[in-house]
Amino acid sequence: MRQPPGPPNSRWLRKLRLFKFIFQPLEYFNENYQRYGDIYQLGRQNSPPFVVLSNPQAIKEVFTTPSEQFEIGKNNTDLKFLVGENSLIIQDGEFHQRQRKLLMPVFHGECLQSYGEQIIEITKQVTNQWQTGKLIRVRTYMQEITLRVILQIVFGLNSQQSRYEQLRQLLCAWLEIISSPLSSSLIFFEFLRQDWGASSPWGRFVRLRKQIKELLYEEIKARREQQPIGNDILSLLLATTDESGKPMTDEEIHDELITMLMAGHETTASALVWALYWVHYLPQVKEKILHELNELGEERTWHQIVQLPYLNATIAETLRIYPITTGTFTRRSKAPLQVLDYQFPAGTAFGISIYLTHWREDLYPQPELFRPERFLERQYSPYEYLPFGGGNRRCLGSALAQMEIKLVIASILSDWQLALTNHLLLKPVRRGLTIAAPNNFKIKVCDRFNN
Repeated sequence: MRQPPGPPNSRWLRKLRLFKFIFQPLEYFNENYQRYGDIYQLGRQNSPPFVVLSNPQAIKEVFTTPSEQFEIGKNNTDLKFLVGENSLIIQDGEFHQRQRKLLMPVFHGECLQSYGEQIIEITKQVTNQWQTGKLIRVRTYMQEITLRVILQIVFGLNSQQSRYEQLRQLLCAWLEIISSPLSSSLIFFEFLRQDWGASSPWGRFVRLRKQIKELLYEEIKARREQQPIGNDILSLLLATTDESGKPMTDEEIHDELITMLMAGHETTASALVWALYWVHYLPQVKEKILHELNELGEERTWHQIVQLPYLNATIAETLRIYPITTGTFTRRSKAPLQVLDYQFPAGTAFGISIYLTHWREDLYPQPELFRPERFLERQYSPYEYLPFGGGNRRCLGSALAQMEIKLVIASILSDWQLALTNHLLLKPVRRGLTIAAPNNFKIKVCDRFNN
């Protein structure tokens, strides 16, 4: 059977590729693409291949193949230590379908309507700490905004509650442990997860995780007894039931809350950092967004803001040029599968490269340039532009994430004049399972509007 090209299958080369993937992920993908094209395979000893796709037609064929022909969740069991065994991302089959049905309504439609003003208010609370003339580390504040959004909108806590501050501090410390390229190795190498006491990386990680788990279970228990329920996501999950009338268990809710934290806090913060960087690296982009905002007038609503065409295009381009996750979750075929004119045996793993797809010259001319106009000039298919994945595994929180990014950026640009201290081009680095702007990226606070 015809097979796509790929690097030689040797054990030491596989180890070198893994280290390259961890510490230089974009260089890793670029090198493979230049050598082998938009569909290539990575061989594994005595195993079906791992196939990397960045060909839109091939992506379409995989995404539109019935989901029951793939195993997806089982390929993510290495993440159980992060999200728990009930998490949507490590489940397959009927349980996955049930959980997805239960979760989907809380991220769409009327549920989103109550969150817009909260996001703007949270942004103002955090940025009120800024002082004119000071340099700020952008990541610190963007993470604070997205964490408060998680705590208030997802967990339903407010800053007056003691559990709010406890969780805020614990979650910050917990996620920071796996934030650097080096510490990310804990995710990829299980043998490094050794508890050598509270001061060791893994020892600290498991102790913080235990404290967080205890606090979340306390909150879930307290909220089950609370009447009436709120409009936050935790309250909505407590009230929802499946087709047989069965509610979610405490364990299921806990694991989905942690999944939302992992998927919606660090990732959204990274997108916000990049967006602030690009709109100040290219002043014409900022001016066009401000023009749109000014056209709405001072009485603009958040509903109007999220519909602004150029702001939308800027956020879309932010998520294109350096997607927060370089690829989708792996899909493993249960039976032989044809993709394009290649035949693959049962057990073949398929990884969709979001990054390589977003950098295709035929789709995005001069892909290295940040150019929001691309998204005003043409409509991209879900197989050409896929920052939130696709198929039956597309991120459920994509609508909330995009709304949050737009409102935070619009709020900051309306209230503050910021400036880069230099115009060096930032390069992404690994941050846990994602790629992000360097942690030390700073921007200068020049002035405040609307005093």
